[in-house]
Amino acid sequence: MSTGTAKGANLPTRFGYRPLTTATTPHVQLDQYAPRALQEELWTRMTGLPGVTSGRSGVSFPQTRAVHLAPDLAHGPDDAFMVRTEFAHLHGDGSGSLHVALPPERAAEAIQTGWAEEHPVVTMGLGPETWVMLYGTKNDTGLGVIWQLVQDSYAFACGQTSLPAA
Repeated sequence: MSTGTAKGANLPTRFGYRPLTTATTPHVQLDQYAPRALQEELWTRMTGLPGVTSGRSGVSFPQTRAVHLAPDLAHGPDDAFMVRTEFAHLHGDGSGSLHVALPPERAAEAIQTGWAEEHPVVTMGLGPETWVMLYGTKNDTGLGVIWQLVQDSYAFACGQTSLPAA
């Protein structure tokens, strides 16, 4: 199953084994941490999206950095957001992992190709299938994939099926 990315490409399969994570909340990545420089590059890109403001997460630890979409742009369905207009947050635990909301088919593709896993609230039947954890990445190639998935989350929150080609 593949819906394509905002730029029309399918997700590549992630190399290696999946990081260890907790099976309950708080949902955290336990190994294979992303280098700090890659985390900061991702954050810079996330906060550079049009109509996005950064702030605390409404559903995670205080050190977690969240992106919130301007209400006038937040045309996505309720399950495109974790709380209010928060569509993604980067964990402050040093792992580089993040939670995002993705369209259901895209979330399934990210899981199938090894870039993501369901949030535990999904497996418990308490949250939408759109909520996934994206693993912290260890290299520039992975950063490109994670960035694409964040852009897909942003487009979902905006009520778009995809972003315009660059």
